[in-house]
Amino acid sequence: MYFDESIPAVKNESKIRCLIADDHVLVRQGIRRLLQDEHDLEIVGEAGDAAEALKGVMELRPDIVLMDIGMPGFSSFEAARVIQSDFPRTRVIFLTMHEDQDYVMQGLQAGAAGYLLKDTPASKLTSVLRDVHQGGKFVSPEVLGGLLENGKLGIQQERPRPSRNALTPRETEIMKLLAEGHTVRKIAGMLGLSLKTIEAHKFNLMRKLDIHNKAELVHCAIRKKLLKVPVGF
Repeated sequence: MYFDESIPAVKNESKIRCLIADDHVLVRQGIRRLLQDEHDLEIVGEAGDAAEALKGVMELRPDIVLMDIGMPGFSSFEAARVIQSDFPRTRVIFLTMHEDQDYVMQGLQAGAAGYLLKDTPASKLTSVLRDVHQGGKFVSPEVLGGLLENGKLGIQQERPRPSRNALTPRETEIMKLLAEGHTVRKIAGMLGLSLKTIEAHKFNLMRKLDIHNKAELVHCAIRKKLLKVPVGF
């Protein structure tokens, strides 16, 4: 782990203190180079894996951890959960190449305040860091935007939590098919929709219902009478 010894031990309250966690040195150096000239941002340390990132949070108490997902060793999602639980004033933003909806869901459920793709422009990255520091949340529009029937979904601030029963007809239909055991790819073919559209609907219905896995989805579908109770249930 690398701590920037040029940063004073006493916090500079006027700056947003960031820790970068990525297993690729060049990526960390690139992000540092992008952010170091911003007047209100400072990089206080770097970590090569999630365990090092946790140690850095314990010692440095940064405002934001900018963390990759696919690092070897300790899970980045578990690290985010620990940070959310034990160091709630530190906010986690995942910076990743993964667009898969399951990764997005796991990241947000772990307590992350942001989910950014690595092709995010530098100007957007700095904007998101500032917004998240002020209490906002952000998910890259490339992941969720433009995937729902009502048009683009740009999330630049925290959205109010929907009612647990406020599923759209399409979400209800997809929930039933998922509970019946159909894959996302098969459902896309059945409904004539793109794979990413189905993944987006799945992501949203699971967030609305606060369900986290296939078993919970099946139980919920049974309670909603979308699925017949199997023999022996």
